[in-house]
Amino acid sequence: MAGYAVVDTETTGLFPFEHHRVVEIAVVQVSPDGQVEDTWCTLLNPGRDLGPQQIHGIRAADVLDAPTFGQVAGDLAELLAGRAFVGHNVRFDQRFVQAEYARAGWDVPVVGPVCLCTMQWAGRLFPGTPRALGGCCEHLGIPLAEAHTALADATAAADLLRACLGAVGELRAAGLADRLPWEDVLDVAQTTPWPPIPRSGVGPRVRTSSDGAPTPYLERLAASLPQSADRVDHEEYLALLDRALLDRVLSVREQQALASVAAELSIDRATALRLHRDYLARLAGAAWADGVVTETERADLDEVAALLSLDPGEVTAALGRARHETGEGCLAGAEAQRFALAPGDLVVFTGEMSLPRDVWCDRAREAGLVPHGNVTKKVALVVAADPDSLSGKARKAADYGIPIVTEHAFTRMLGEVGGP
Repeated sequence: MAGYAVVDTETTGLFPFEHHRVVEIAVVQVSPDGQVEDTWCTLLNPGRDLGPQQIHGIRAADVLDAPTFGQVAGDLAELLAGRAFVGHNVRFDQRFVQAEYARAGWDVPVVGPVCLCTMQWAGRLFPGTPRALGGCCEHLGIPLAEAHTALADATAAADLLRACLGAVGELRAAGLADRLPWEDVLDVAQTTPWPPIPRSGVGPRVRTSSDGAPTPYLERLAASLPQSADRVDHEEYLALLDRALLDRVLSVREQQALASVAAELSIDRATALRLHRDYLARLAGAAWADGVVTETERADLDEVAALLSLDPGEVTAALGRARHETGEGCLAGAEAQRFALAPGDLVVFTGEMSLPRDVWCDRAREAGLVPHGNVTKKVALVVAADPDSLSGKARKAADYGIPIVTEHAFTRMLGEVGGP
């Protein structure tokens, strides 16, 4: 058997067929018995903006002279051919790799029968394991430094694969299994031919640094959530939801894209709402785990509920159940990490708002902010009459990963500028 190719991608967004691209890809080749054989990683020039840089930490300067996907397609094919394609929530990475090869003009066999998901198998072999890669690794004592860098995530997933192989080995030794449960995946991968994709001779480029940005509160909370859905496709949907909510913004465009993915997975509206309620309940339980729910944590949960089309009262009910299950705890005023404006931040206004533009600019200046006429990557916030505006400013802000908020939300934020 040729073994495994553990893959991780960092991307400009969530949806490969909505013009989002891979900006970093790593492959860790693993032998059939779980030993790392080789590693490979490169940044990619996507030919567009880099999307949520606050998450993946890749700078424009890092990719200016990075290869395009087409230039590394041959090298990558040699790393993947004949091996099971492995990922944590493998469908995400599989779809992006497929889409990139299709743009380069190649139809490659990165398809379901050759794919193996560590998220799914860890949940089966280690009951109670969280869904997110970070939480899963922490649960099993696997180190994960520099999360959201492709090589670190791929290496951690390779370690997770080795843990799964070890668990299956113990079952076999005890006479409870006579073969690898995914042995057919290895067989299909080894015998599936790849097209002859020529190598360009362009070498990989690695990132020079990570931005070191602290992990957002919601991501830290979501990382602790255990796998609980009763179907694999439910877990795939929830894992995508985890990613979509990292910045606590779920635009209509993202909602439409999630709905499209749900349709592909045969998840109807009623099932999606049930999954959303379960997701909220588990977030509430994670928030109560330390016995303290801060005012900001409660506000975050309210915001998540709204994004998931859930009634505000469901947050109160979920917290009540969680408090009953975890102990009384207390409501504290201590601040959890969240997005906040600081004096000197650039703010852009767009759309026909309820008050004249000059009024909003004056209020921003009084709070120590700097109104700005155009959206650049230095802008901290865009205030829009409609957060899903199709204005050029709003589209540019969405491409840059800059938060877009309503007038109402901005009014609240003005009172918190420079606060703790």
